[in-house]
Amino acid sequence: MMRIAHLHLALRTALPAALAALPGPAAAAPPAIESFFNHPSFSDAELSPDGRYVAFKVNNGKERDGLAVVELDTRKVSGVARFSDADIGKFQWVNNQRLVFDTVDLAEAPGAVRYAPGMYAANRDGSDMRQLVERATYARDSTQTSIRTRVLPFNVYLLSQVGAQDSDSIYVQRANFNEVRNEVKSYDLLRMNTVNGAVETLTRPGEVQSWLLDQNGAPRLVLTEEQDKTSVMYLDPAQNSWRKLASFASYGLTTGVFTPLGFGANSKLYVSAQHGKDKRGLYTYDLARSGMDKDALLELADYDFSGALVYSQGRMVGVELLSDARGTTWLDPAMAAVQQAVDALLPDTANIVRPPRRPQSPWMLVEAFSDKQPALYLVYNTETKALSKIGAAQPAVDPAAMAQQDLHRVTARDGLVIPTWLTLPKGSEKQAKKMLPMVVLVHGGPYVRGNEWQWEAQAQFLASRGYAVLQPEFRGSTGFGARHAHSGWKQWGLAMQDDVADATRWAVAQGIADPKRICIAGASYGGYATLMGLVKDPQLYQCGISWAGVSDLTMLASQNNRFVSDMGDTYRQFGLPVLLGDPVKDAARFKATSPLQQAAAIHRPVLLAHGGADQRVPVAQTKLLYDALKPGSPDSELVIYGDEGHGWTLPKTRVDFWGRVEKFLDRHIGPNAAR
Repeated sequence: MMRIAHLHLALRTALPAALAALPGPAAAAPPAIESFFNHPSFSDAELSPDGRYVAFKVNNGKERDGLAVVELDTRKVSGVARFSDADIGKFQWVNNQRLVFDTVDLAEAPGAVRYAPGMYAANRDGSDMRQLVERATYARDSTQTSIRTRVLPFNVYLLSQVGAQDSDSIYVQRANFNEVRNEVKSYDLLRMNTVNGAVETLTRPGEVQSWLLDQNGAPRLVLTEEQDKTSVMYLDPAQNSWRKLASFASYGLTTGVFTPLGFGANSKLYVSAQHGKDKRGLYTYDLARSGMDKDALLELADYDFSGALVYSQGRMVGVELLSDARGTTWLDPAMAAVQQAVDALLPDTANIVRPPRRPQSPWMLVEAFSDKQPALYLVYNTETKALSKIGAAQPAVDPAAMAQQDLHRVTARDGLVIPTWLTLPKGSEKQAKKMLPMVVLVHGGPYVRGNEWQWEAQAQFLASRGYAVLQPEFRGSTGFGARHAHSGWKQWGLAMQDDVADATRWAVAQGIADPKRICIAGASYGGYATLMGLVKDPQLYQCGISWAGVSDLTMLASQNNRFVSDMGDTYRQFGLPVLLGDPVKDAARFKATSPLQQAAAIHRPVLLAHGGADQRVPVAQTKLLYDALKPGSPDSELVIYGDEGHGWTLPKTRVDFWGRVEKFLDRHIGPNAAR
């Protein structure tokens, strides 16, 4: 068993000159807002199966996002695809010659998008392109007389796993919708030939929510859901029939729960599970006896296991995982040696090394990053030991101008330890008593992990304007053990809110924050926590910023036929009562902890922002809240971005919003705030 405390490297020296030479803004002025919130220039790099090529998405600032391929031996770049009315979305290598990809419209906010992702395939030089799936979400005119090539309807999507990569075929999934609520009720698995469009549909054992391919790229396992019950079904190759491995409640406290991750040699199944412990670990599941091994293959001291299996040469060679930062534990000694060599060449970044699936070349892909450095993509040659850069996600960001981020552990009033991220403006790290203006940035979800050690645009932008940024992983946040997660159930506005306040008071006690210059901010649940913070702890926060924020728990939990929600009926029926509560049984608590119902208690200025096409929290909630706030908080502001959804999609929206945030903070806790 491998036991890991953490992977975060104490990277505090300047980046090597070869990497720090990225173009950046002038040192005398704060970086432009656009440099934080524009789309990446280079992203999603993927090695071909043989390792001779790297495919990547490219944004040149003038055209739509395109798909390109670089041949690593010659550095010749070939364009695969670029559209005039859509951007490249997700993509995969079908084999060494061919790629498959879908589209996304990055020029339109969600409320204005009229097309599905579609699907296309092309050779790596852009030749032999074929449309496989329609982008239109309406039926074609059946009276047309021209004979068309085979194109599937819009509800077929890429699978987030690669197949065998040894033919022109891939596996894709077809969504089956609940026509009343437009909710996906199950997925079919289809085998599609990317050259001629031929399709074969596999037998589906029930209401399948997800499919899992084995290490050879063949369908082997599914998760099905019926009401509040999840079942794990295994396609036994010996019998060529489906066999149930386990069933457990989809929500609430239950035993025997595990999450399948992938397969290894001899049909070994690897799963993530608590297995009677507080922290989830990586376990081997014995398919013959339908049970987990007693001891974990890998576990972390302070974190739940969260990661993915790394395959090369037909076997599992390592495990990518997340502690405070992303990293890799290698099971293969040769890969461990490669990691050591890369880390020696890049001592100031965390480095994710990715080998090709079926190597026929010495090249490996490297993603390098730190709290100050946005993702860099490089390739390492295992023969020459040379490392070279092929792209940068945010070339306009100067790492030397970025802020330092650290993880602290704060003890809440009831003794629970709250992991808390702190980002300090550049130059303030060495000051004993900092007394900085501070923004408490509360993550959304809320039952997710909020942050990890990496470059993060929002915190870095605020730090570039002189603010300390505090990001607590309050109870209910996942990734830090079962006790931490479960203690947040039904605690909206209660203990979860107290954790945020306790972390804030810790920063004041440490001399980090000026107690008279603190603002609380966040999106979705973070917006809710912002508003409840102003209700419960008005003396602690001078202002609040809530975007896409929840303001009424009853509205959130209740069915509303006036709008189409992206919250599934199953989750609303079975998940919300466990995590949030019941709007009837818990009516008194919902009222006491709903900002809309408690708006009269808010007297601090609030910046409210919402998307007019938000399908998770309808904009009506924020409009009602704004009207309720104005009598007691006349300096509050409201901005509505008409076609945006639950968060900001467009760079121009992000730039406009964070420009407003900058001015709002400056007036209330910044240099121009009244003292």
